[in-house]
Amino acid sequence: MGSVSTISFFRFKGAGRKFWALKQMQFAKPILNKVSGLVFYKLLGTGKQGFSTSPDWEVFSLLQHWESLGEAENFFGQHQWLQKYRDRSDENWTLFMRPLRSKGLWNGQNPFDSKTTEATSIPMLAVITRATIKRKYLRKFWNSVPASRETLEQREGLLYTKGIGETPFIHMATFSLWKDLQSMMDFAYSADGHQEAIRRTRELGWYSEEMFARFQPFKMLGNWSDCKGMELLRQELSTEKT
Repeated sequence: MGSVSTISFFRFKGAGRKFWALKQMQFAKPILNKVSGLVFYKLLGTGKQGFSTSPDWEVFSLLQHWESLGEAENFFGQHQWLQKYRDRSDENWTLFMRPLRSKGLWNGQNPFDSKTTEATSIPMLAVITRATIKRKYLRKFWNSVPASRETLEQREGLLYTKGIGETPFIHMATFSLWKDLQSMMDFAYSADGHQEAIRRTRELGWYSEEMFARFQPFKMLGNWSDCKGMELLRQELSTEKT
């Protein structure tokens, strides 16, 4: 199979658990740096609605790219830090994904670069869009977000979406999960708000770095109550309890 990617979401309720999870954004880095087969990772905060200036202090995310499926499965099955992180959470969910197509850079590299041939027949599709916003364009960017976000959240075929990011306001990303490629393409090329955001991005050049990556989910762990497509995922994907 080659390299695989994973994205995990964790929910923490209560002030003590939220604060502990927030500290892990920094304290877990030396631990994750030593994980075998892990070639790229990001500990991420989340927004309440897509790209958002309002953080969701209950939900944190972990995005990872692995040399092989076996090393990813070993981490999620046995690693002590992950088990502790999972045990402190009130809810957790992980998607295993095959990288299909990736364009652009994330911190100067393209960790999801893949030679996999993309096909329109894949059962569902995950997408990550990520950008570093130039400081001089912060106001213009955030003023344009509501229209693009509204068209995304109302799209048929969208199973789940969440804003994720490293630094509030500046380093932002969105994860979205679609029932099929056509649903995602319909949004990308026919939604007025999204098309307007793309047009303004090209005209103003308000990103200093950006990336667009597609993945095919094939396995999941746990459960996520916010995902309206969970039943479909259980039918289509290999599932395991955490």
